[in-house]
Parts: sequence; C-alpha cells; structure tokens
Amino acid sequence: MNAIQLFSVTLLSVLAANAQVIMPGRCPKATVQENFDAAGYLGTWYEIQRLPHAFQKGQCSTATYSLNSPGVVGVLNRELLADGTIEEIIGTAEPSPTEPAKLLVYFFENSPPAPYWVLSTDYDNYALVYSCTDLGILHVDFTWILSRQPTLPEETLEELHSILNSINVRVDKLLNTNQNETYCSVMNQ
Repeated sequence: MNAIQLFSVTLLSVLAANAQVIMPGRCPKATVQENFDAAGYLGTWYEIQRLPHAFQKGQCSTATYSLNSPGVVGVLNRELLADGTIEEIIGTAEPSPTEPAKLLVYFFENSPPAPYWVLSTDYDNYALVYSCTDLGILHVDFTWILSRQPTLPEETLEELHSILNSINVRVDKLLNTNQNETYCSVMNQ
C-alpha cells in the first residue's frame, strides 16, 4: 500500500469513527440565498437539526451573529454538553463580495476558514446552512437547520429537506437537537 492509499484509508477511518457524513465525488454545486442580507441574518438562531460531525457533540445549540465591523460578522456558537458544561466557540465570518450568502468562517488564528453557505432563509423563522469539505474523490457534508425559535414547523422542515435532497445531502442522517426549555434553561443563566 503506497503512502497516499494509507493516508486515505486512515483519514476515512478517522472520519467514519467521528460519525461524519462522507459522500462519493466532489462537493455539490449548491445554489445559495439570492440577495442575501447579512444585517437581517444577525441575532440568535436555535439549531433544530444538523448532520453529525466531530466538532459538535452537545444539545441546546445556538448560533449568535453580530456585526463586528463593516463586512465582518461576529460568531458565537454555544452548546450544552452531556456533563452539564456549556461549551462555546467564538469566531468571525466574512461574506463573499460576489455571493454574500457564501461566508468564510474563521474560528482559530492561522487556521483555514470554513465555508458557510446560507442556502435558504426568510430571516425571521428559518435558515438552511450548508458546508462541504472536498477530500479528492470523496466529500464531507455539513448541514444545519436553524430557527429563530426552539422549534420549527414540520412543513418548513420538509421544504428544507427537499432543498438538501436536491443536492444529494443525506437528510436521513440529520440529528434532531434537543431545545427543550427545561433541559436547556441552564444556557440562559
């Protein structure tokens, strides 16, 4: 086995162990929200569903976006871990000048940015976010369905699932995020 094959097998094993959603081929060409209004997107969003990935393990997850400076959005992601601790990560996001719904998110100094594409939002109720990492002949999908409230109507979820299906995202792998008011009350203290 040559070095490239060994690296590929090792990488796939690590990703599979972390419950990532690995798909064949390169990342799909996804259509993003037209005329994206970053100012309308600011504020707090509750995570309703997401694809599994290694960097997020908790419940009661929220994302809060604020304007840091012109063209730079502040990002605060929070979640409640199983042991009762609250984990948060702070970053920044910068919209693409040509496609503002395609943002690059930076969480760590000197690390590459993560793509954050807003596929659909009405700004007041829901947002559908997609990200993808190419691994050559494979890719890893990341998806978040967000809401301004801790719940989202089933009809809205179905519409958002339809968008994901159109780009071959595995909606059957989406995880529901617990946003139960009693369980999540520690997040508001």
